[in-house]
Amino acid sequence: MSIAATSPMSIKLDATVRDRLNSIATRHKRTSHAIAREAIETYVAREEAREALNQEALSSWNHFQETGLHVTGDDLNAWIESWGTKDELPPPKCRT
Repeated sequence: MSIAATSPMSIKLDATVRDRLNSIATRHKRTSHAIAREAIETYVAREEAREALNQEALSSWNHFQETGLHVTGDDLNAWIESWGTKDELPPPKCRT
């Protein structure tokens, strides 16, 4: 991230949380600002990934509702359990 792409933001923290953050920063020889920024970046990335996963699941559900195509849990488990064996199975085919 370039400095030009950043913008300041003020966050009010409970004194106890601020003390805990400062303690972590001291132990890691980093600034509390750097740790807070990293925590926020990690949180935002995790929430974006969670939302993408939810959207993918919803899209899959809608596709199933429209087509009836699916893979059974038994077929999926058999395929996964065959991984790395001499009798590795091909991916299961969708059923209607």
